[in-house]
Formats: sequence, C-alpha cells, structure tokens
Amino acid sequence: MDTSRLLRTSGTLIAAAALLLSGVAAQATVRPQGEGDGRSAGLPPDPAAGAQRPVLSGIPAAAPLLAPLPARVPAALRRYYGQKPSWHACTGAKGAGFECATLKAPLDYGRARSGGDVRLAVARKRATGPGERLGSLMVNPGGPGGSAVGFLQQYAGSGYPAAVRARYDIVAMDPRGVAGSEPVSCLTDAEMDAYAQVDQTPDNDTEVKQLVASYKKFSHGCAARSARILPHVSTIDAARDMDIFRAALGDEKVHYIGASYGTFLGATYAGLYPSRVGRLVLDGALDPSLDAEQVNRDQTTGFQTAFASFAKDCSAHEECPLGSDNVTDAGNTLKRFFRDLDHHPLATGTSRQLTESLATTGVIAAMYDEAAWPVLRKALRDAQTGDGALLLKLSDIYYERDQHGHYANLMAANSAVNCLDLPPAYRSPSAVRRALPEFEKASPAFGESFAWGSLSCAYWPVHSTGTPHRIPARGAAPILVIGTTRDPATPYPWARSLASQLSSGRLLTYDGDGHTAYTRGSTCIDTAVNDYLLTTTPPPASRRCS
Repeated sequence: MDTSRLLRTSGTLIAAAALLLSGVAAQATVRPQGEGDGRSAGLPPDPAAGAQRPVLSGIPAAAPLLAPLPARVPAALRRYYGQKPSWHACTGAKGAGFECATLKAPLDYGRARSGGDVRLAVARKRATGPGERLGSLMVNPGGPGGSAVGFLQQYAGSGYPAAVRARYDIVAMDPRGVAGSEPVSCLTDAEMDAYAQVDQTPDNDTEVKQLVASYKKFSHGCAARSARILPHVSTIDAARDMDIFRAALGDEKVHYIGASYGTFLGATYAGLYPSRVGRLVLDGALDPSLDAEQVNRDQTTGFQTAFASFAKDCSAHEECPLGSDNVTDAGNTLKRFFRDLDHHPLATGTSRQLTESLATTGVIAAMYDEAAWPVLRKALRDAQTGDGALLLKLSDIYYERDQHGHYANLMAANSAVNCLDLPPAYRSPSAVRRALPEFEKASPAFGESFAWGSLSCAYWPVHSTGTPHRIPARGAAPILVIGTTRDPATPYPWARSLASQLSSGRLLTYDGDGHTAYTRGSTCIDTAVNDYLLTTTPPPASRRCS
C-alpha cells in the first residue's frame, strides 16, 4: 500500500461498495511552489509578489505557525478577483440540474503577472428554498485528488440534508491538478495496472529494486506528462484559489464543508484568510503539524484499529473468513492470506490476477466504512475458494478504475499534492528497513506495506515546498472540527490536535467506526452540524455523539 497515495476521502468509496453489496447480495517558513528561490519551477521569483506569499511564523522549529496573508487583494491578483463566472448547464449524465463554469487563477502566485494561468472547473446547485438564502456552501471530499465537482453532482447536491440545500447554493471547485482543473497525468492505464500490483512487501534486494523502479517510473511519468502544473499543486495554492472562487461568487465569507484532506484545505484557507471565514465544517481532520513519517505511522495504527473493529464484527457472523474473535489471531490469518498471495495470486475471471498488493488495497478500501464490511467478508470468503474477483473490485473502486480499465487522475493528483506538501517520510530503502519494526508493531497485517509505501515521495521530480506547521487562524469565526474515534485514515487524535491549534476551533466527537461522520447515519452529528450551518451556533465544547 503506497501511503503517499493513501486516500483521505469521504464516503464516495462506500457508495460504490454498497452497489457491490447489492450486486452480490521542521523549518520556519513554508514557501508555496514557484515562490522563494524559484528552483522547483526553474524560474526566478517575482520580487513584486514576494510580500504577498504566506509564511510560517513563530519560534518552535518543529511546528511553526501559518501566518495570514494581507486582507487587501494585491494588484497583481485583481484581474483574477474581478472574474464573473459564465454559468451554463453542466453536461453529462450526472450534470442535470447543475451549473458549471471555468475560472482562472495564476499558475504561480509568485509570478502572477507573467507566469500564466491555470483553468479551474467549478459547479453549483442553486438553493432550493424555502427560506432566506444564506450564501454559498463550498464542498470538498478530500483525497487529495478527489473531484469536488464530481462529489457535488454525485452526492452533495442531493444527499446533503434538505434544510441545508434549501438555504445554500452548494458549490464546488476541482482543486488545481484534479479532474476538471488541468489534471495531473502520470501513467497510461496499462502502466497504472502494473503499478498498482507491484509487490510492496519486498522479500529481497531484487524485489526492493523492482519497487523503487516502479516509484521512479511513476514519478518520471508525472514529470514527462505534467511538467507545467506539477510544481504548482500545493494545498496553499489550492486554498488561495478558493478565495478567488469566493470573490467570483460574490460572497464576503467562505462557508465550507471539507472532509478528510478537505479539512487540511479548509484549515489552510482559514489560516491564510481568517477574516473571511464564515461557517467551516472540518470532518475527519488532518493534523498539519505532523511530518510525513508520523502521518504514515499514525495511519498504520488507524487502519489496525479499524481492522480490530471489523474482526470483532466478523466473528459475530457465520462463516467469518478470519476464523477467530481474537484480534491477534484474526490479524495473523489476514497476514498469512497476504503472504500466500505474494507467491500464488488468485484468478479473478479476467486477465488480471489478484496479487498481494491489490488484495491489501481491497481490504483497506473496506475499512473506510462499516457499511462495506459485509462486502469484505464475502470477498475474503470468495478468496478462500480461489476467487479473487470481489477483492479486485474493491481495489478498483479505491483506485477509481472503471470497468473499461480507465483510471481517473485521483492517484496522480494524490501523490502530486502529498509529495509537494511535505518532505518525504524516508529517502532510501535502508531508512525504511530501520523503520519496519515500528510499523509492524503498529499493524502486523498492514505495517510492512505501509512502511515501504512511505518511500514513494523520495523519488518525486519536484522538491517539496511545504513543512509541518500549526494553524491558529486567529480572528476567525468558530470552526467546527469533527473527529471519529475509530477513523482509519484520519485518526481521532488528529482532530483533537487541529481543534486545539485553531484559536476558534470547536471539537465534535463521533464515537464510532469509519471515516468521517457527517451524513453517515448519526442523528446527533447531523443535527449539530445542521444547526451550526443554519444558525451559526456551534455545538457545546467537547460534545460527543454515538
């Protein structure tokens, strides 16, 4: 499991899994790319724009503070802030009832006058009424790499509570490098098939070299196909694009629901523009103060926690494929299953076999929501009889590979953003080997693949421009941070940490399983969020729901 591309997305995976089920029964500055010394883009910095770049301030080297940008729009950006979207009916089967448009933003905020533009896809669903319109509610499903426009059209535009849709225009912008906004491209579909099944638990030096070669091929492909956009897809860039979108909508404040990685994007916006924060919901929060190594270790623990819940639930069902209600024994069974696949992949009824790597991805995909656990039980039972088809389908859902073998750009964008936002967790195979015992202790079943997956950004063609930092967003209106106690992808301690960093953060806890909490079945959570969105009143401090 390549943890540089470990998804931090909301419930879109689970919606697809449900269809399956029905069918089967440390520095003091952060420089946005292209700013500072300009080396990532191969271009000199723009001195006139230097005063407008966001920096981290504060003395603690491990986690400095993200400082806000000046409230006044700089002259170099005024032409972008003055845009008026030319809305038109969205095309495609899922576009009915939605309006689409395209905005421009500077490719390089450090060279806004001369560095060219990036085109950003945006969409909206008008408030349905009744009641006074409260403004625009921007949504982002996470990833990084998830299409916000796709999420709006497939879910948020009809799946959010009617009372919220009545009062808000629900709007979305694909972040730069994602889906409709000049998407990053790295490999052909056939090359992605090969990449997804490379052994990520190498047994010897030859297999380590093969894994490293796959990471290098992916990185070189990104550089060859996406050289223009690749240095300019950081979260800070995307947050600055959000403010241009806000202005184009005619809104004074940003109202926002961000899930998973979308919480990092939303918190970054709040840190850069605290005076423009309206009602922000950050669901399944990331902790921006962590380095990549700690992020990967925490997620390893998070997925082990989720697996323990799955194993306990599995034991209550007849013919549980794990064979035990003991979490350690169940984990050992899964580990043996992965090891067997390493040597003997399973048939799937297609030209593709189920390898250890694909099976691991399929299991990981089902950890995002307990609604997918019945699918996983059946997939593992099928695999015991030699049929790997259902686990392969779960893996394909995770990778956004369709039935025709075409991949969305989710994984390319995911790596592009992650590898730019933080320095690599590890820079050599020897560093991974030293870290292996800690990862395997955190998760006997997943630890080894997570550790080796942490190496992929070491070969990225663009130097990282971000570093770990804290986001105080001083002066912002109350910000609602939601954490789920057994969330695999964004572990609960991250939500506690982000809520404590934000000067106006308010933590809302969901005591439960799965990734994110809003609109996933908890009346307590949904009521608290809806009340906040509709009345501006956040829930009481440290409210807990189940």
